[in-house]
Amino acid sequence: MNKLTHAIRRRLLSPLHTFIQDSRAIGITLLGCTFISMLWSNTRWGHFYTGFWETALPLSSGMLHLPHSLLHMINDGAMALFFLLVGMEIRRELLQGELNDRRKAGLPAFAALGGMLLPACFYFLCNTGSGYAGGWGVPMATDIAFSLGILSLLGRRAPLQLRVLLTALAIIDDLGAIVAIALFYTDTIHMGYLLGAAGIFILLLALNRLKLKPLLPYFLLGILLWYCLFNSGVHATLAGVLLAFALPLDRIAHLEHRLHIPVNFIVLPLFALANTAIVLPADPAAALQSPVNYGILAGLILGKPLGITLFSYLAVKLRLAGLPGGLDWRHVLGMGLLAGIGFTMSIFIALLAFSEGPVQTTAKLGILIASAVSGIAGYVFLYRKSVASSSAGKEPE
Repeated sequence: MNKLTHAIRRRLLSPLHTFIQDSRAIGITLLGCTFISMLWSNTRWGHFYTGFWETALPLSSGMLHLPHSLLHMINDGAMALFFLLVGMEIRRELLQGELNDRRKAGLPAFAALGGMLLPACFYFLCNTGSGYAGGWGVPMATDIAFSLGILSLLGRRAPLQLRVLLTALAIIDDLGAIVAIALFYTDTIHMGYLLGAAGIFILLLALNRLKLKPLLPYFLLGILLWYCLFNSGVHATLAGVLLAFALPLDRIAHLEHRLHIPVNFIVLPLFALANTAIVLPADPAAALQSPVNYGILAGLILGKPLGITLFSYLAVKLRLAGLPGGLDWRHVLGMGLLAGIGFTMSIFIALLAFSEGPVQTTAKLGILIASAVSGIAGYVFLYRKSVASSSAGKEPE
């Protein structure tokens, strides 16, 4: 009986294990979840599906304020684990890997700066005098999960250095978007909670300085850090990045390994299912003719790759940064195209920037179209670059 059970489990689990180990699995899973979610949202049963993610959670009370819906719990709570994972990867690369000197580390910072400024300018130019110029922050953000998911579809054709660079750029980009939200799209910043978060982060750094090895105290303080940030008005997922930079360096590799499967195959799929539950407008053509749509398309599809490539080129020429080994300017342009996948943070800013429901729907549609175009363009460009390199006698990068 035990042998039969073992054989059945091996037959069922072996294909799943093989799939999870494939470098393209994350991208395939996210695209599959996005397709299912959007298809379901626009059927006759769509209101049940979209309503499910808005299910109220009985977590908030008079003294304890927590995410009030399943969607907010995923975006503000579970996604902090994803930011913890990518934060640990960036920290390891900054200290021991491809970004371990000032010039290499400077490249994603300059690239992110260009990838925020030019899209905001493109949007503003398209909406000057329209009454919707305040949405300039919508095309600033890069969606970490989806951009890395599309990059993972390239498998071994995408150099590791490119993944590290895109991850660093996207994190800096999202931090910039969080600052923009705090300064321009947040009505109230609760300084008490913000100061509390700062104090907890200092305490975490002190524990690291004292070489405390057990991770439990870090995680308990990390939960308090998340709670303070959530209630301060600043995006709570920043807690994941801050915690990653406070953990003992020699424990990071083990923790990365432990978080890989639950984050990439539970948290991210839930994130994709919840955030792509978008009901398309009854008259999409009218929405597409809005200056809001034009600004978002121009910002994400054109502004992102131009800003990232231009600022990266200037930084390297001025000797303020350097290209990581194994990458060239075509990689940077391809990365810029993928960075046009705005999605979650862009939708979040759109909900804050526009109060009218129809304008919010138009913005969501523009973000969806721009993200799809950017993802396809980035994948095709990097794939063709890899094929060209292979036909020229090089190994696939």
